[in-house]
Amino acid sequence: MRTSRVRGRRRVAVATAAVAALCGAGLTQGGAVQAQSKAAEAPWVVSLGDSFISGEAGRWSGNSNDSAGGYSGTDRAYDPATGTTDEHRVYSASYDNGCNRSDSAEVHSAPAPAGAHRLNLACSGATSTAILLPEHGGSPFKSEPSQAQQLQKAVTGHPVRAVVVSVGGNDLGFEDVILACGTNFLKPIGGKPCAPDQAPEVKNRLPAMRTAAVNTLADVTTAMARAGHPAGSYRLILQSYPSPLPDGARVRYPGEKYDRLTDGGCPFFDKDLTWAHDQLVPEISTTLGSAAKASGAEFLDLSRAFEGREVCSTTTVHAGPDQRPSGRTSEWVRFVTTGAGQGQRQESLHPNYYGQVALGSCLGLQLDRAPGDRRCDNTPGQGPRAMRLNPASAS
Repeated sequence: MRTSRVRGRRRVAVATAAVAALCGAGLTQGGAVQAQSKAAEAPWVVSLGDSFISGEAGRWSGNSNDSAGGYSGTDRAYDPATGTTDEHRVYSASYDNGCNRSDSAEVHSAPAPAGAHRLNLACSGATSTAILLPEHGGSPFKSEPSQAQQLQKAVTGHPVRAVVVSVGGNDLGFEDVILACGTNFLKPIGGKPCAPDQAPEVKNRLPAMRTAAVNTLADVTTAMARAGHPAGSYRLILQSYPSPLPDGARVRYPGEKYDRLTDGGCPFFDKDLTWAHDQLVPEISTTLGSAAKASGAEFLDLSRAFEGREVCSTTTVHAGPDQRPSGRTSEWVRFVTTGAGQGQRQESLHPNYYGQVALGSCLGLQLDRAPGDRRCDNTPGQGPRAMRLNPASAS
């Protein structure tokens, strides 16, 4: 069984670390100087996983239907001085293979000591298979080696403060669920809420998602041990997902009409919005929390981090000629787009620039506290730096 193999690998990792410690006792003077130099190096914070931590949609600071001036200032890839757009300004080289690691991704937005090294290995669209070690089924994804492999190579010989993981949503098929719900809404005849059909399907997939998360954390732990970092020498954090959509009672486009698509970018029935917000996202979060506990990892619950800042929420507004984008008034999630107009379809319903700054604030707060499980919430009416931590079990 996988569980016994994980335990066996952990015992091997502990034994390997013990041998390394014994060998280290016989360092020469030159080796001691080198060890002191490494100890003085600022510790690394590394992120692994999928689009919610890679920085997908970080190109956008809020949403707008006004195309002038870089969509009323929301397009961070737009240069007003030249009138040109270059996605590499935000995503750098990762734009070329679609990993879309933005400059505002959580690990980069998190407050950290001066000089701290931040490394983002996450890739948009990644399932657990893209993270696992090759001997456990891991495989290259979007032309890159498995993230656990990359992690082991990158942190060997460097101090590590924390490894933060976001995984499970793609294993669950979250995008397919959202696509099915949106497609139902857009049917000209016979469209009906998707929740009655999707809810039982999701429940059936949750155990497999939990297993995928547990296996991922086990391989991250193994990769770290192989790199000389035994369990307990760094923070291992598994995080959940913020709800990108409000419940049906808080949509600023009343009535289930097409303006939810054409203006708001939230083409969903009220029943589906309420199900996704009140049940789907919390169920995913609870399952991931269980995976973290089973793996000895900390859990950061982000399920309500965007409350009131979701796409089409009544407490947000679009940017326009008379409304500049702002972390206090704009949505923190990219609205649904087909990719035929502004931006890429894969950016839809992901944390935008403000959302990523908010998640970075959550991570910074978590790292400033003693290890433990917590939930991160925003402060109503405030920007993305005004985040707060609460006990994970708080309702």
